[in-house]
Amino acid sequence: MSVLTIAMPKGRIFEEAAQLLVQAGYNIPPDLEDSRKLIIDVPNENMRFILAKPMDVTTYVEHGVADVGIAGKDVMLEEERDVYEVLDLKISECYLAVAGLPGTEMKDVAPKIATKYPGIASSYYREQGEQVEIVKLNGSIELAPLIGLSDRIVDIVSTGRTLKENGLVEFERIVDITSRLIVNPVSYRLKDKQIDELVDRLAEVVGEV
Repeated sequence: MSVLTIAMPKGRIFEEAAQLLVQAGYNIPPDLEDSRKLIIDVPNENMRFILAKPMDVTTYVEHGVADVGIAGKDVMLEEERDVYEVLDLKISECYLAVAGLPGTEMKDVAPKIATKYPGIASSYYREQGEQVEIVKLNGSIELAPLIGLSDRIVDIVSTGRTLKENGLVEFERIVDITSRLIVNPVSYRLKDKQIDELVDRLAEVVGEV
């Protein structure tokens, strides 16, 4: 049996996805994420894990260096990669929202929106019929309205604690986010039995059967 290569981001998604794999009956080492290696082989399950940045998972799967990946719906909406979305794993729940300083109103002309998700933000405001200027940032999005870089932010919200601690409030909820199992189209043809088994076992765990 050939090795199934799975791309996963470190952190919360990895921890929750690894737990799902264990619940699905896969013999995954408990200290998998503690390794400093970026490629980890699990020969007893014919699996290989690539530990990647969240935004890179869909790229690895699209280009076929990973057969399967686990990625947040936010990444999939932003990146729009040529991959199959085969299962909602219902983990790492959060949502994308618009936030800003309390008591502030949208400007009449081209308000500035700071975000890690320029594609999603642009689409959202087009749908609202609003013209905005997008400022792309890679970290500390909450800082932007505090220093006058933007009027609003579009960012991931989990508990709302980070917004509150920085004096920001949520204005609009854009889309709910969970992590999804994605597959490379060519891999799905070449390794269909392995991938279908993975999907079926995980679907049973998350209640999708």
